[in-house]
Amino acid sequence: MISIIANTCKIKLQSPAFILLFALACLSIFSSPVFASETIPAPDFTAVGVDGKNFSLSDFQGSPLILHITNIEIPLCVECEESLKGQVEELAKLKAMDPGVQIATLNMRKNPYSRDGKSLAEKWWKVNVTWPWAEDIEPYTIASKYLDYWNVRGGSSNPTLLLIDKEGNIAGVYHVYRVGEGVLDGVQSAEKLYQKLQDVGGSEWKGLEGEVFRQDVSAFGMFLLGILTSLAPCSIALMIAVFSYVMTIRKKDEYLRKSVSTSREGFMIGIAFTLGMGVVFFVLGLFISQVGLFIRDSRIFDLMAGIIMILLGISNLKPLDEILEPVTSRIRPNRGEGEYCETKKSLLQRSVEASIALFKHSSFIGAFTLGIFFALGWAPCALSMVLPVLIWLASQNITPLAGGVMLFIFGIGHGVPIIPIATFSRAVGGRIGEKYVSIGAWTTKFFGLLVIVVGVVYAARYAGFLLW
Repeated sequence: MISIIANTCKIKLQSPAFILLFALACLSIFSSPVFASETIPAPDFTAVGVDGKNFSLSDFQGSPLILHITNIEIPLCVECEESLKGQVEELAKLKAMDPGVQIATLNMRKNPYSRDGKSLAEKWWKVNVTWPWAEDIEPYTIASKYLDYWNVRGGSSNPTLLLIDKEGNIAGVYHVYRVGEGVLDGVQSAEKLYQKLQDVGGSEWKGLEGEVFRQDVSAFGMFLLGILTSLAPCSIALMIAVFSYVMTIRKKDEYLRKSVSTSREGFMIGIAFTLGMGVVFFVLGLFISQVGLFIRDSRIFDLMAGIIMILLGISNLKPLDEILEPVTSRIRPNRGEGEYCETKKSLLQRSVEASIALFKHSSFIGAFTLGIFFALGWAPCALSMVLPVLIWLASQNITPLAGGVMLFIFGIGHGVPIIPIATFSRAVGGRIGEKYVSIGAWTTKFFGLLVIVVGVVYAARYAGFLLW
């Protein structure tokens, strides 16, 4: 059943194409600052203020607006408090200077049971908030439209100010404080903001003031990354072995032909298997992104993520159990000679057997179920390739639904290499599988080096060095 795993060490020079594939995946995923030469239309929204009145962004057109995006709730971000308080005080001072100035606040709240930010600001800091103030509860249906503006290198800017001109274009972005990093643009004073309101739209105002950090988490990039990580020798060999076994049982005569025969049913089975894997990754993406909402802004998260990524990267170059063997061999108790050890069927073995039973009723449902079971049971094999992607996803400022969709696309890419194996006869599928394994041995090493580099970048953030 596992004979196809042979020749793992034959690493051929087809790597330039995969270097290009890997580069495309990386370029499609990571966020980067964008300096706009022209203003950008602000996404419209309609919100319900804490006073019960509706207001929309379009209501403010005709005069410049300061859109204040913040996070004031219980529990409060302790390191941000000085900036949060200072900015609200300056906005209140600006409104007192000129009651005609337009200000609106979107308060992003993770805790739906906390008091609203307006009440807390008035109670804690004794400010008089007289402008429209709306609470945006996680998953931030309004603030998510402005993610590129309050996100800074994967972390939250709390608070953030947007200067929107009278035509509804974003003319200025000011990141007051970045969680985990410190003061960036700093608290914008009432006098400075008043002057900007007077200048915006004038002949001397050129384009967008400030930086916009695009969240370039593209579906295409995640799909390519899914294909790349599926090529780990352990993962792809196990997938090929399982499918060879299943397909041989299903249609032994057709599948064992030496000629290049194809099977429409085999193709559909491959699609169903891939979709099954995608569903598991979708649920995992929902969970990972939800957890990320609470930990991604912590500097401890940067340190732990960095250490884990470095260890996973090293394990891609050489398994950690081999590195630690001299130590573990002294600690591990020795079994006596002749001692009987009962072996139980693994989860993957039991899952394959259950899926084969379902194949009798529907090949599509059987393959779909096998994809789900495989994604759950094979995890230890491909952990060093997939876990860095999960850690990276947890660090991104995206909603749980967006995280689920992105990881679903990643899962689809992860299962795509199995489709040719299921479609063609074993003779052809075996040759394809050998190519996968030989290429995968090389890409695993390359991926390991990249993961180590990314791990160092994350760990450096803990020490205050922002390398990315």
